[in-house]
Amino acid sequence: MATHEASYVTCGDLEERAARAYDLLASCSVCPRACGVNRLSGEPGYCGGGLLPKVSSYGPHFGEEPVLVGQHGSGTVFLSGCNMRCDYCQNYMISQCGQGTEISCEALAAIMLELQGKGCHNINFVSPTHYVPQLLKSLDIAASQGLSIPLVYNTGSYDSVDTLKLLDGVIDIYMPDTKYGRDTVALGLSHAPGYTGIMKAAIREMHRQVGDLTTARGLAVRGLIIRHLLLPGALSDSEAVLKFIAEEISVDSYVNIMDQYRPMWRILHGDLDPVFGDMRRPATPGEYRRAIACAGKYGLHRGFTG
Repeated sequence: MATHEASYVTCGDLEERAARAYDLLASCSVCPRACGVNRLSGEPGYCGGGLLPKVSSYGPHFGEEPVLVGQHGSGTVFLSGCNMRCDYCQNYMISQCGQGTEISCEALAAIMLELQGKGCHNINFVSPTHYVPQLLKSLDIAASQGLSIPLVYNTGSYDSVDTLKLLDGVIDIYMPDTKYGRDTVALGLSHAPGYTGIMKAAIREMHRQVGDLTTARGLAVRGLIIRHLLLPGALSDSEAVLKFIAEEISVDSYVNIMDQYRPMWRILHGDLDPVFGDMRRPATPGEYRRAIACAGKYGLHRGFTG
């Protein structure tokens, strides 16, 4: 957890922030959907999350960016549910089908300490947006018991700026995914109204908190790691996304341009709007090369090769 020299969050501060975050659950406004359900009573929100944190799996993970993985892996905690519903999600059983087990915040704190004990270089929360209150409470417990490694907030970027502010000084490494440059595509493929404006505001806040990525001995210590999943047929509008990163965040941003998209979940079944017809194929090597060239055109130079 953020106990390096730049940290200023104490356990008492974590407790107070957790209390403020839990207030958001009464008529849920943790994320931009503000669906208004009473999660304090256990009622699930649009995201599928209720009162208790729900975990699908956890353990050292070696498939993340090299600056997170190191020798002993990133201590990844896969949280169940999601406030987006991507029709191509590779983790759809976790994000949309409810796979996972509800656990107490004490148990989640124990998971973090177990991963630290195994030598993991960080704690990596995957899809944490809808569980910020529970994470703050769990971190308060874990910090009092010696949690000290960096924390990674691994998100689809459909995040509320007000909620992110509760994490200022808590999260060391933000890892947002810049999924789309057009709202029409975000709505059609991820059912996320107003995504681009929300994503941009969230990433500006994340960068304000932690700045560009800094490393020590080849491992991420603090800062922003931005992911951009390349979709086929220019659906992700990479130029708009990369231009935003370079001009409104930083040309020194660490950007992972990912070519790992494969058609899965609803994309493979049922009717698909002709506008998104190319979604049934991966991105081509030529499309990937054009995205890399676009990044270079705007002066981006970290996190990708090309």
